[in-house]
Amino acid sequence: MTHLEPARAPEHGTLIAFIGSRTTRERNARGDGITVCAVDEASGALRPLQVLGGLVNPSYLAMAADGRTLHAVHGDGHTASALRIDAGSGRLSLLATQEIGGRNPVHLVHARDGRHLLVTDHLGASIAVLPVADDGRLQPPAQRLPITGTPGPHRIEQPHAKPHYAGFSACGRWLLVPDKGLDRVFVRRWDGQRLIEDSGSAMVAREGAGPRHLAVHPHAPWVWIVNELDSTVTTAHLDGETGTLQPLETRSTLSPRHTGHSRAAAIQVAADGRTVYTSNRGEDSIAVFAVDPADGSLTLRQTVASGGRTPRFITPGPDGRWLYALNEDSDTVTTFAVDPENGTLTPTGRPLSCGSPVCLVFHRLPA
Repeated sequence: MTHLEPARAPEHGTLIAFIGSRTTRERNARGDGITVCAVDEASGALRPLQVLGGLVNPSYLAMAADGRTLHAVHGDGHTASALRIDAGSGRLSLLATQEIGGRNPVHLVHARDGRHLLVTDHLGASIAVLPVADDGRLQPPAQRLPITGTPGPHRIEQPHAKPHYAGFSACGRWLLVPDKGLDRVFVRRWDGQRLIEDSGSAMVAREGAGPRHLAVHPHAPWVWIVNELDSTVTTAHLDGETGTLQPLETRSTLSPRHTGHSRAAAIQVAADGRTVYTSNRGEDSIAVFAVDPADGSLTLRQTVASGGRTPRFITPGPDGRWLYALNEDSDTVTTFAVDPENGTLTPTGRPLSCGSPVCLVFHRLPA
């Protein structure tokens, strides 16, 4: 079912936000599907336009290169979908759903050519490569690269390989895959069509760290890995020629005064490469780190409350003036103003109500 707001349609050139949500009872979810919002770029506020229902756990989203298609994976399932974006209103409609196999696709990323989508299967422990057709539809997987190794020591969270993310290096040559179950960050070469299995290397994380997501500096050879299980962030150096990832330092993502249980979730780097942000579920906070331009090391500048419970996802807006925190268990999206000098955050007091939000991506309508 598609619910529409009867209010005014967005103007040409409006910035649109697409918010994916969990929807199933098994996840104790309250979401309805994908929420489409207009973004007020003067205030950062989100104005709902549509909720596209009928989708099961559209839990991670990615904009296709054609600017007309949104791709989504369906958490806890085995499919991914292509959705058409109406150029005038930003409204979504389902184009097609593709079986990809596996047991829980949790992340997706487009290769630079826009002709391939790489999907991370969390419980199937693999990366699937799906060709993208000219109209944005997804084709059956052309490759499935398994992730294997020795599990970490956590008896519940590390029973086997559990990749949670895959992202490309700044040059687009290497795919980096943090694996929560194996305490490894794998690096595999992308040849433009497929992943080369015996290429690259694997960075060994601290035992029991649980690497979850990572962020890549836009032009320097630094990568930051957020470790879920021990709530830390690791700075590493990536050799663009060999794909070798070398850890340099590890720091806590938590406030020094936090003594309770918490798990790190998301990580983002500002477009200028000067600030790194991580989110903490338990402390329910966002950590703000300054990046040393000499070596990529981090210094904690601020820990700020996320404005809700369980901030599973965070993302800056396209112009860097705002940052959004998606609080999965309090059904809110909180907007923060970003200080242009030091990257610190100030809540705006304009949260959006949205059931079980877990991912947000942006798209600008044609002018």
